[in-house]
Amino acid sequence: MLHTFVALVQDKPGVLTRVASLFRRLNINIVSLTVGESERADISRMTIVCEAPDHAAHRIRASLYKLEITVDVDEVGRADAVIRELCLIKIAAGPKTRSQIFELANVFRARVVDLAPESVMLEMTGAASKIEGLIQVLTESGYTILEVSRTGRMAMRRGHHTSRVLKALGTPDPDHSDKTSFPEKPQADEILPSEFAEDEI
Repeated sequence: MLHTFVALVQDKPGVLTRVASLFRRLNINIVSLTVGESERADISRMTIVCEAPDHAAHRIRASLYKLEITVDVDEVGRADAVIRELCLIKIAAGPKTRSQIFELANVFRARVVDLAPESVMLEMTGAASKIEGLIQVLTESGYTILEVSRTGRMAMRRGHHTSRVLKALGTPDPDHSDKTSFPEKPQADEILPSEFAEDEI
């Protein structure tokens, strides 16, 4: 079962290593990991997709939350969220086959972003199933896919859930214009089921 977690983490050296090491200790496979800047320059937003049994989801979230570099963590795989992925696909194509590829791209709402004498590159944004559908159709239609690059999932909860993120991020410190302060982080047992709050990581 795939689970999607969104973590707000402090932008410090070694954060990726800490997260990867945590999943290694838990013996959980990371399917994709996407990280980048967030609303604040000192905070990164990390989307982690992992393969784990349903009963392990709370334990994973608890372990992520208790890392000192974590500001907030949420499981969004089953929540009301927008989940998207970006994919670049390079396909072998000469002048005689380009038009058919353009037609397929139009059906899947993909964009042509590069056109070379012997290849076409498509850009597509959408759910993982939609991207996999395009790749499958291209393959079954006999086209040679030269390269595929996928970002992995990016996720964000819809609507009113934004208030939770703003609370976790805190507000600028008026006494230090070049720095920001975080609200006091709740204890694990305040937001997580009691049977997981005391787990060792």
